[in-house]
Amino acid sequence: MSRMDELKKTFFEESGEQLEAMETGLTDLREGGGSDDTVNAVFRAVHSIKGGAGIFGYERLVGYAHVFETVLDALRHGTLAPTPDVVDVLFVSNDVLADLVESARSEVDLPASYETETRTALAQLIGKDSSAGGAEEAPADFDDIAFTPVQIDDFDAASESSGERTYTIAFRPKPALLAGGKDPLSLLRELRVFGALDLVAQTEALPPLSEIQPDQVYIGWQGTLRTSSARQDIEKIFESVLADCELEITEQGSPPPQIADGNDAATLVPNLEHMDQTAADPVAVENNPAPAPEAATDEPAEAAKDARAGGAAKPAATTTIRVDLERIDRVVNMVGELVIAQAMLSQIIQDLPEETNNKLWKILDEVMHHTRELKNSVMSMRAQPVKSVFQRMTRLVREVSAKTGKKVHLEMVGENTEVDKTIIERLSDPLIHIIRNSIDHGVELPAERVARGKSETGTVRLSADQRGGRIVIEVSDDGAGINSERVLKKARAQGLVDPNATLSEDEINNLIFLPGFSTVDIVSDISGRGVGMDVVRRNIQDLGGRITLKSVAGQGMMIQLALPLTLAVMDGMIIRVGRETFVMPISAIVECLRPNRSDVRNLIGTGGTLQLRGDIVPLVHLADLLQVKATVQAASEGVVIIVEAGDGVRLGLVIDELCGHQQVVIKSIEENYHSVPGIAAATILGNGRVAFILDIDKLPELVNESNGRSRMEKNQEVQSVAA
Repeated sequence: MSRMDELKKTFFEESGEQLEAMETGLTDLREGGGSDDTVNAVFRAVHSIKGGAGIFGYERLVGYAHVFETVLDALRHGTLAPTPDVVDVLFVSNDVLADLVESARSEVDLPASYETETRTALAQLIGKDSSAGGAEEAPADFDDIAFTPVQIDDFDAASESSGERTYTIAFRPKPALLAGGKDPLSLLRELRVFGALDLVAQTEALPPLSEIQPDQVYIGWQGTLRTSSARQDIEKIFESVLADCELEITEQGSPPPQIADGNDAATLVPNLEHMDQTAADPVAVENNPAPAPEAATDEPAEAAKDARAGGAAKPAATTTIRVDLERIDRVVNMVGELVIAQAMLSQIIQDLPEETNNKLWKILDEVMHHTRELKNSVMSMRAQPVKSVFQRMTRLVREVSAKTGKKVHLEMVGENTEVDKTIIERLSDPLIHIIRNSIDHGVELPAERVARGKSETGTVRLSADQRGGRIVIEVSDDGAGINSERVLKKARAQGLVDPNATLSEDEINNLIFLPGFSTVDIVSDISGRGVGMDVVRRNIQDLGGRITLKSVAGQGMMIQLALPLTLAVMDGMIIRVGRETFVMPISAIVECLRPNRSDVRNLIGTGGTLQLRGDIVPLVHLADLLQVKATVQAASEGVVIIVEAGDGVRLGLVIDELCGHQQVVIKSIEENYHSVPGIAAATILGNGRVAFILDIDKLPELVNESNGRSRMEKNQEVQSVAA
């Protein structure tokens, strides 16, 4: 990736963040919770996008953002009130701005008149004519800046013109450079990568051998570098040691460089996160004259001395950095391998003599503690608030409610709940399908709601909460709920349900998850094709989650998504069934017990039932279900694990033995083999063997299939005996 591509990538990433901030701010204004700070934040976001777009020459984006910004400036100064009608125009304008940014990113042009309507609406808000092009108005923002903005690609062309250049480099480390953990020789080695380097060591300051301190640097270097690279690329080598060295880099035939000059390429890079209100353009710099090279290098050194002396230091400009997700994934994988190695070490220690064993266990406990902390820290790097997904739903609700003629208010709770980025990326589509269905099928028209004694504005509530080892996301509405009779009638008419089948209300409601099922008679661009909810269920199950639905006729419906917090490392219970070892997710376990014989009831054709504190829990012999030879035949002889499977179903799994709790690394088996019913993934245990991780949510389906096979086999036996 070229330098220009890297800068553009940064611009578009930060533009995405600014657009999300605008969506949040406009939502606050619509709901009456906005303030002057809210308006200023939205203004700065548009201003920043406009400034960055100007640097890269996106004139169409600059012109539109300028008109948008002018309206927001009127809001800031109180000449325009944030009425609902005004905010509605701003919402639509924000959508168009996002489309223009995406058009610039993908380099796919939108129709020439795409933004004309919203641009006209913006101009009318402040009583101006938008017929004239806006791109020429934009440079007015640079009137108070002491230099003419330079487009980055032109700047690069000047600074990185073809041909070899010769630089004179003078590098003298200060005595304290080694104390900061820096190696001057490694810097010089990096310089050799750029081209032919000729250096001469300056030893004038070298003291007698008896006076040399091993932690001090006494030698400097001076020489020439012949390279085709730009000066700023060379300067980057020394960025981390500027406070602890004297450095001069001069291109032969050019004036002396100004390392700390605000007009260098680094200043021109659009940093859209840290802007002040008066000069938010990413190319803005101070009007002060550039200091001489000596001042540029000595000033950081003095600041460093003050900091070491306990003086007040300026706060860091930023507390965050951008890291490619691929790099974090590599760290996650290494943490996973560390967890596996720790489990193997634990297995070895168990086989050692007791004296050695006790000493090593103390050390291993400490290692396990730090490993868990490391795992949690690394996972937190991948974690993101669901707010980034939730905010996209505001636009969806606005558009769908406008198409259906309904009034809908979106209420969001728990937006700051964090979940793994992989899950975040795959959560958007299911939520879109669910919310569209809630508005189209659930929320009534205003007249119908008033007739039923409700507010004419319906409410869709989107919430997120962390419960145990899972994140629970709920989408609920106060609409009409599911018409069970109509659903059953439609399902029978479409041949999805046997005409003679008797279904409970919950079973009827869950028919909406069947492929191809829809209760809408007329197909629209919102619904009616029977594609959506079945995809939602499949996507959630692919993530290792489960989906449940509850509906009350006339009062509304709630759909709950229960998802794992992470897809990399999990806490598991190691269990033994016969000679096989499996892993069961801790988050699915309710309790473990050895039942009394009197609490177990045997039923023909089933695994029996367990009477547990007044409740009847069906028992399932895991050995029979997974077709493994077990050593325990009766439930009272083994261990029963009460688990909560999909749709809130509780099962009692009969196993031979509990082997202990362990952190396990999740390894996909589908990538190397194919999906196996009842098996979610695999892991490597401390003894080096592979163990399967059970898919608890799939077990009820396996039980039903197993019972069906058993009945069929018995019928065949009866028929053969009769024959």
